[in-house]
Amino acid sequence: MAGKPLAAIVSAGLSKFGRRTGLMTRELFAEAAKEAFERCPNLNPKKDIQMIFFGQAIPESLEHQSHAAPMITNVIGTVPVPCIRTENACASSGAALKCGVYAIVSGLADIVMVGGAEKMCNRTTSEVTEGLATALDFFVSSWSGLTFPGYFALMATAHMHKYGTTEEHLAKIAVKNHRNGALNPKAHMQKVIDLETALKSRMIAWPLKLYDCSLITDGASCAILTKPEIAKKFTDTPIWIVGSAMACDTLEVYERDDYTRSIAIITAGREAYKMAGLEPKDIDLAEVHDCFTIAELIAYEDLGFCEKGKGGKLIDEGETEIGGRIPVNTSGGLKSKGHPVGATGVAQLYEIYLQLLGEAGKRQVKGAEIGLSQNLGGAAASCVVHIYRR
Repeated sequence: MAGKPLAAIVSAGLSKFGRRTGLMTRELFAEAAKEAFERCPNLNPKKDIQMIFFGQAIPESLEHQSHAAPMITNVIGTVPVPCIRTENACASSGAALKCGVYAIVSGLADIVMVGGAEKMCNRTTSEVTEGLATALDFFVSSWSGLTFPGYFALMATAHMHKYGTTEEHLAKIAVKNHRNGALNPKAHMQKVIDLETALKSRMIAWPLKLYDCSLITDGASCAILTKPEIAKKFTDTPIWIVGSAMACDTLEVYERDDYTRSIAIITAGREAYKMAGLEPKDIDLAEVHDCFTIAELIAYEDLGFCEKGKGGKLIDEGETEIGGRIPVNTSGGLKSKGHPVGATGVAQLYEIYLQLLGEAGKRQVKGAEIGLSQNLGGAAASCVVHIYRR
C-alpha cells in the first residue's frame, strides 16, 4: 500500500568523517555503532539485533582486507549475529539499507542493523583512484586509463552542449555544499568557499575542477531498523521508511543513448515515489550523490525536482539552498562532508534522520517532514533511492 511504512528507523550513528589517522574500518564502524546504541538505550545489541548488512566497496585495494562481515559483528559485540557484506561500488551501504528493508518487510527479521565504512586516507590519491576505477569495466575503461573524474567530465560536457549548463552552475553547487558542510561538525571539510575560489581551482578533468570533486575520506555510518509495529519499544520518535527502490543502468556510459541522464536514477526514483504515494514536489529535503557537482545537477533533473535541462536554473535561483524550495545536501554532501564510499548511502540516511527529528542544528530545515536519499554506484550504473517520513 502506497505510503505505508516499510520499516522504522529507531536509531542511527555516524563517525566523524575526515583523515582518521591510526583508525581502520573496524574502529570507524565501532564509533558509528556506539552513537547508534547510545541513542537507543532500550536496545540490547547482542540480544535484539537479528541481522546486519554492511556496505564496503574496496577494502581489498585499500586495506588488503576482505571478509569484513565477521570482523564487524565481532568489533561491535554482536557475535554470532549474521553479517553480510554488500558491494555496489559507492552505493554499497545504500544496497545494505535496501537489504535491511527487504529483511524487515519479508518477515525474516524484526530488528536489523545496516551501515557501511571505508578507510581511504591511508592510500595515495593515485592508489584510491585506481581502486575506485575497479567499479568500471576493466577491459574497456580501466585498461585505457579512464577513471571516474573523466567519466563524469564526459557527462558534464554533454550536459553543457545539450542544455547550456555552465562551469559557474557547477561551481555554485560546490559553494552551496561547502557552506552547508561548514555547519556540520562531523563533516570532513568544514570550510566555506566563494565562487571565484571554486572556478579558479586546479583542473582535474575539464570542466571539473578540484572543488567539483568529492573528498577522499575515512568514515562509517549505521542505522537500526525495526518492524513498524515494534518501533515504539525503542523510541518515541521513529522515522518511517516509506519508499525503497534500486535500479541499474549499463556499467559503461558509452553504451547509453544519453550521457545527461541515468535510467537507474529515473527508475529508482519513480519506483520509490510510487511506493511512498508521493511526488517530487512533496519532498522537503534531499541528500543526493554529489561525487562530482555534475552528478548533483543531473540528480535534480532525474529525480523530478525540475525539468530536464533546468538543473542550472534551479541552482541559480537558490531553490536547493537551506531555506529554498527543495534543500539538497544540507549535510555538505559528499563534496564537503566527505565520501568514504562504503559509508555514504547510510550517511545520507543519518542526515535525513537528524533533519526529520529536528536535530540538525544550524543547518536544520524548518518543518521538514519528508526526506529523500539517492546513492549512486559507479558512473550512475547503480542507484538506490529511499524516502523517509516523520
